[in-house]
Amino acid sequence: MFYWIYDIPNWQLAVLISGGFVLIYWFGAIFISPILRRLVRSTAGSNDVVGYILSSFGVFYGLLLGLIAIAAYQNYTNVEEAVAKEAISLTALYQDSTGYPEPLRQNLRWVLRDYCRYVIKYAWPLQQKGIVPEGGRVRVISFHEKLLSFEPQTSREEIIHAETLRQFNNFFECRRMRLHSVTTCIPPVMWYVVTVGAIINLVIVWMFDMKLITQFSLGGLLSLFLGTMMFLIAAMDHPLRGEVSVPPAAFEAVLKIMMDEAY
Repeated sequence: MFYWIYDIPNWQLAVLISGGFVLIYWFGAIFISPILRRLVRSTAGSNDVVGYILSSFGVFYGLLLGLIAIAAYQNYTNVEEAVAKEAISLTALYQDSTGYPEPLRQNLRWVLRDYCRYVIKYAWPLQQKGIVPEGGRVRVISFHEKLLSFEPQTSREEIIHAETLRQFNNFFECRRMRLHSVTTCIPPVMWYVVTVGAIINLVIVWMFDMKLITQFSLGGLLSLFLGTMMFLIAAMDHPLRGEVSVPPAAFEAVLKIMMDEAY
């Protein structure tokens, strides 16, 4: 339901999330903090007690944020690796096709070039919208059918054909990994825990008995950092969506190689 955040520039998303946290905190400092302070004001050294609770909570919540940020970054690197592997296997498949006789060789290489162009021009924009592209499947099937139609006549052709089939299976596996990565993200239950933790963090700070200007400045800085961490995790949550996403640079490099060899 929050996928619309990937349709706006990063700087706007950062301002929206971080600024939203600060505004929520300032609102609570004015209207909610006086009510919460009454609950702890009768306790001797209430600020010390609230400080101890905030310190203990901050340790666990900080660990949670750190682990989730690492998980988001790990998802990003895994998807980046999957894209690179597919591009590498596509290059190897293109090179293996040179061992086939004409006109099959040109047909195979044309299908691979068309597939690479499709991934860059059409598949990537769809992935950035969270849509699993299906157009590449037709091209992969066409390549496979042309490959299976070939009957080796010599031992050399048998070796080349077997290696190409093996490389095709590797390419197909890497392609499925990329398509699966379109929907890769942090589980919603983690977002629930992080959100609840952020609210609890703000509530505890609202309980401090201090001047409003101090509440605004110190609490505002804390809220700004919480919002920045939320922005970081959200921006990297979907590795193929938004500005902080895996680019098609690997396929662009492969297409350049293909076009250089074609002409």
